[in-house]
Amino acid sequence: MTAAAKAVPAVNIPEIGQPFGGGFFSGITRDPDTGKRYLNITAGAAHELVGAWGEYGEKIEGADSFTNSLANTVAMAAAGSELAQKVLALDIGGFTDWAIPARDVQELQYRHFKPTTEENWAGRRDGDNPNSDPVGLLYSEESPAQTTLTAFQAGGAEAFRDTWYWSSSQRSAYYAFSLHFEGGTQGSFGKSYELRVRPVRSELID
Repeated sequence: MTAAAKAVPAVNIPEIGQPFGGGFFSGITRDPDTGKRYLNITAGAAHELVGAWGEYGEKIEGADSFTNSLANTVAMAAAGSELAQKVLALDIGGFTDWAIPARDVQELQYRHFKPTTEENWAGRRDGDNPNSDPVGLLYSEESPAQTTLTAFQAGGAEAFRDTWYWSSSQRSAYYAFSLHFEGGTQGSFGKSYELRVRPVRSELID
């Protein structure tokens, strides 16, 4: 084994839904620019927030990443987003690097924690996630199925609600990406709408 290899600590990948890093392990994304992989951790349902993404018609520099949740959220907060500021102020389990999930980080939340038995909408780009590991494919009506994790099933303590949730990924000056947790529709809403947020944090794997 080379000295460089010895310098890289081994990382044990948790099981999906396993308590980890202040929340629950929700999947792996890869930075499209650096190729580095990250563990994504979803906060518990008790830490959900509701609010507007930001100002309708204001383009925010630095809030366009589909994988870097924290960079997006920091940019939003600097531009005056009260929702982003509230997420950045969270301290959950001693961890203070919580963020609004970027678009492809949010997709993992639905893929692995789908709360209902309803058919997926399976339209547009729903499920297409080139930045997850493994790569996410287009949803069908049946896949993904309801999560087998009881706590995340509808009515469970950690379940997502059957409504729209914000991502931190900006679509334009007027819209930001969002996802509906009943059927998996990935769309966008005007930034002034008040939607829910389930915070996330990430840890580098390699």
